[in-house]
Amino acid sequence: MRNTLILSLSLAALTFTATAGAAPAAVKPNTLTSAEKKAGWKLLFDGKTTKGWRGFKKPEAPTGWTVQDGILARTDKGGDLMTDEEFSDFEFQTDWKLEEAGNSGIIYRASETESAPYMTGPEYQLLDDEKHPDGKAGKDGNRKSGSLYDVYAASKNVVKLGDWNSTRIVVSGNHVEHWLNGEKVVEAEIGSPEWTSRVGASKWAKVATYATTKAGHIDLQDHGAKVEFRNIKILDLTKAPAKKAKK
Repeated sequence: MRNTLILSLSLAALTFTATAGAAPAAVKPNTLTSAEKKAGWKLLFDGKTTKGWRGFKKPEAPTGWTVQDGILARTDKGGDLMTDEEFSDFEFQTDWKLEEAGNSGIIYRASETESAPYMTGPEYQLLDDEKHPDGKAGKDGNRKSGSLYDVYAASKNVVKLGDWNSTRIVVSGNHVEHWLNGEKVVEAEIGSPEWTSRVGASKWAKVATYATTKAGHIDLQDHGAKVEFRNIKILDLTKAPAKKAKK
């Protein structure tokens, strides 16, 4: 089963690398191709509403999140926006764009048991690396775009400031990958000696609940800046056809 899963991830990586940066007209935004549908991908944003999303510990989506012209955006304060559903092993993809000097993030496997999503879920950092202070903060650049916030620095600087960026997050068991614009920029194993050492040197050192959940919500962070998302989709690896075929 693991070999099948690795093959699935490899094929998806090739597809993502080949299509990242492609002309938007090639595929209508907020839709799935026939190949994606067959593979088991699911849209998390329909391009028209916030259906499937709500606030952290809230029954509805915060008013600070709006939908216009096929774009889901944080335009005013109101708190984080998170999926109704929880996911354990998955591939997540989205396009995003930040305002100048902006800061946001995508938190995954987030639980509502603590006071904030980042108390449980690791964060994929979204940042204007040049104009936001976090671009120079942290250790070895571990708060720049694509980084696993404050723990693993993105290995390459491939963010497109002021433009659309393509993100992919892979989570399979304890294995985590962050991709940015077709490049793998973070690879980590939750609970490994390296992970433990890095977390111990981070702001999460005394947060016992950090990255301990095996399943949780996808959370879009309200960090005070305008951030836009489109083409938000997920492949649940626990339900993917390629994984079932091994049985």
